[in-house]
Amino acid sequence: MAKLSDYKVLTFDCYGTIIDWETGVVNALQPLLDANNASRSRKELLAVYHECEAAQQAKTPDLTYDKLLAAVHPQVAARLGLKDPSPEESDTFGASVGQWPAFPDSLAALRRLSKYYKLVILSNVDRESFARTNAGPLQGFPFHLIITAQDVGSYKPDLANFDYMIREVKDRFGAEKDQIIQTAQSQFHDHQPAKKAGIKSSWIVRPGATMGNRADEIYDWKFDTLGDMADAVEEDAARNKSACIQ
Repeated sequence: MAKLSDYKVLTFDCYGTIIDWETGVVNALQPLLDANNASRSRKELLAVYHECEAAQQAKTPDLTYDKLLAAVHPQVAARLGLKDPSPEESDTFGASVGQWPAFPDSLAALRRLSKYYKLVILSNVDRESFARTNAGPLQGFPFHLIITAQDVGSYKPDLANFDYMIREVKDRFGAEKDQIIQTAQSQFHDHQPAKKAGIKSSWIVRPGATMGNRADEIYDWKFDTLGDMADAVEEDAARNKSACIQ
């Protein structure tokens, strides 16, 4: 059985895995609810948002993520039976990405994992939105490579995003796809297409998360949090060191 220590590169989904995507979306939708003097459950908000976002990504794969969110915003309002937001309100929703919070364990886990792997972002956002996230919630963490949907011209789960990443990782680090672990929460966006692309994957469950979940779960490793994965990597490294000494 393959060990975590057999690999050289971790490719991360960011929003949902490193950044608390769902809390960020719910918080950013709150002004829409307030303007309508309305309330909806977190589950309903996320279900409607996820459906609208996935459909818009398939319809306009070349639209940058901030503009895509602005386009999704009135669709969510309509699905929830709320009045149309203004264009300015939708633009504000689209610009909220950089303010979405990191999971509490993310930064410490990334620092620990960076001792063993090249860390690559493979995200469904635009470059500017990710830059705001990296400068803010992620405190300028130095990823080895950043790939956004804007760079590729399509959104995951499109296999083009994974093919692009595989080429870039080989060009930059000399690593083949059998040395990559796709590290992500979303089954829909990451694990299922990673399997089709021939890449191993580590499922960061983020208990309670709902967007991107699928009944047919696909993964090679499974951890509740990124911190749990970092623990497992360090334990694996310690076992290997002990075996070498013996």
